Amino acid sequence: MPLDFAYEDHTLANGLRVIVQPDDTTPTVTVNLWVGVGSRHEEAGRTGFAHLFEHLMFQGSEHVANGEHFQALMGVGGRLNATTWFDRTTYFETVPSGALELALWLEADRHAHLLAAVNQENLDNQRDVVKEEKRQRYDNQPYGQALTTVYETLFPEGHPYHHPTIGSMADLDAASVEDVHDFFRRHYAPDNTVLAIVGDVTAERGIELAERYFGHLEHHAEPRRGPVDPLRPLAEPARRELVEEVPNDRIHLGFRLPAESTGDSAEFLAASMALDCLGGLSFSPLEQRFVREEQSANSVEVGAMGFIDGVSLGLVVADVADGVDTDDLEGAICAELTRFADEGPTPEQMEAVRAQAERGWLSALAAQDERADVIAHYTLLHDDPGYINTFLDRLARITPEEVAAAADTWLRPQCRASVVYRSAETQEEVA
Repeated sequence: MPLDFAYEDHTLANGLRVIVQPDDTTPTVTVNLWVGVGSRHEEAGRTGFAHLFEHLMFQGSEHVANGEHFQALMGVGGRLNATTWFDRTTYFETVPSGALELALWLEADRHAHLLAAVNQENLDNQRDVVKEEKRQRYDNQPYGQALTTVYETLFPEGHPYHHPTIGSMADLDAASVEDVHDFFRRHYAPDNTVLAIVGDVTAERGIELAERYFGHLEHHAEPRRGPVDPLRPLAEPARRELVEEVPNDRIHLGFRLPAESTGDSAEFLAASMALDCLGGLSFSPLEQRFVREEQSANSVEVGAMGFIDGVSLGLVVADVADGVDTDDLEGAICAELTRFADEGPTPEQMEAVRAQAERGWLSALAAQDERADVIAHYTLLHDDPGYINTFLDRLARITPEEVAAAADTWLRPQCRASVVYRSAETQEEVA
């Protein structure tokens, strides 16, 4: 039975895209705003600004005191947060339906009038918060720099995905209040934002409230550039090795993948399915051979990150078991990648991967807040809010031949960027 989530798609005169998806099964509403600015929009010398604004947006605005956004919504039983990624910044809250207007008023105030509260004191305060986050999540965490190093190794200098969302602390230190104000004015505007309202509200009322609270915003974002030229797979392997105090050696293999698309090309989805066939099932070759049979790896994980600016990212990550030669394990994993690219998936792998993806999709759409996130994602990045209803049909159409072709093009070992952590303790024993 095809999915048929009803929704209303409306654009205000100021360019704000509003998607309302009524759902009266619970007396709650999720408000989800996706702003079309992420780390890929940053310039050299100005990295980390998109993530910094995720923090500054909770420091108050013209009519809201520092911290009051959290206090007001949590005080009525709401939950809220924000995230930053390469392609977007997201702000979201789920509240009792009677608090919907409060949530919209708070969001409108900071999206329209944030700069009244962005002064030197708040900038210095949030710079320190971001630095502490970097210390905890990147600098003082085992394997904390792994993905950052994958990005640097896989994507060339100056590419939109070369640097991580946390950015450069030196760039943040050098930023003035005016630099930060300028970044906000360039990117935070209704014509660069999607507002998804999902839950106990009618489409008519949701659009009327969006008009009431956001319709007066007149600021326009700077013109959006088109995507950069697509990146092809690496022509030859690239490699970085790090010797650190980590629990065990770990192998990260990164691959360029095609950009995510909801249009005619399904190559990203096919490549993602290829990775799941390789390592995302209990009987996948990487899991079955290295974790269950040989026990040369403590774990193997695979995944695909869908980006929109000319390229995406595929990952294979293996924790090396004690006493196993790391180079030998990497070579054996590469042999499995070659075998899969030569032979393609089995019918059993295709069936299981399809069922797993379908289950994950339905589980996400069953949760009101996750459904709002999916709707906003595909509206902002792909101009396709209806993808919530069509993804499973698209998934069903992917053929084994397409999966094999994607693996052949994108996942062969010569296309890999290897980031290998070696345990300092093990290296001392070898020496």
